[in-house]
Amino acid sequence: MQDLSRDRRDEPGLVDAEAHSAGFRQVREARRLELVEDYVELIADLIGDGGEARQVDIAARLGVAQPTVAKMLKRLAEEGLVQQRPYRGVFLTESGRALAEEARERHRIVESFLIALGVSPEVARCDAEGIEHHVSRETLEAFRRFVAGRSDA
Repeated sequence: MQDLSRDRRDEPGLVDAEAHSAGFRQVREARRLELVEDYVELIADLIGDGGEARQVDIAARLGVAQPTVAKMLKRLAEEGLVQQRPYRGVFLTESGRALAEEARERHRIVESFLIALGVSPEVARCDAEGIEHHVSRETLEAFRRFVAGRSDA
């Protein structure tokens, strides 16, 4: 049987508590924003495609029930990201449009980076959907530089 204690001695120890908790805080904040960003990005896409975003279309594309969408739209309205108009659907505020564009750009950069690494476009699109919300600005900028450097070659 292999002695795991010997293998662990070669690994670095725990980082200090403050650095450790900072990483967890970053992840919690990314999770909190992830759903908000997914909603505003989808709403922007639906508006761009058909002129409006209806609750039923949002539910269908996210694979959730309409009451779930209604609850989230209420939250987004309270945060000043969307406006709901009776019998007309959901529209983004200026803040909502800016957040959607920022999320779309992060997705584009992460997806391009994954493709540059050799990941298939289909898998890169799906993987970028999760990664885009959890990557720091510093890492995102490194991804962007990497992709730009490869396209210049």
